[in-house]
Amino acid sequence: QVQLVESGGGLVQAGGSLRLSCAASGSIGRFNSMGWYRQVPGKQRELVASITSGGTTTYADSVKGRFRISRDNAKNTVYLQMNTLEPEDTAVYYCNYELLGVVRETYWGKGTQVTVSS
Repeated sequence: QVQLVESGGGLVQAGGSLRLSCAASGSIGRFNSMGWYRQVPGKQRELVASITSGGTTTYADSVKGRFRISRDNAKNTVYLQMNTLEPEDTAVYYCNYELLGVVRETYWGKGTQVTVSS
């Protein structure tokens, strides 16, 4: 089992910045991916950004150049620096952990609200 604890959401004006953090604990596998998804009511959850334990990153086109994902493997923590926020970024952001390999497992955080006012 893996537990994920998110922090850093809140209310910000358009053009502002926020940083999300997600700390993982429990049975952390050596090869894994951690990332952030977001969801608004009535829509599917979508990938925002992810980073593997080896440092490979993936970003949604809508956030490229504005958001940056990073991780501290010693702390099993992933960060999402969000800059130049837009009202369209308003959503509940969920931390995601995936164990990679022959056996795959996926875990989710409880979510943190990010609201960007215009």
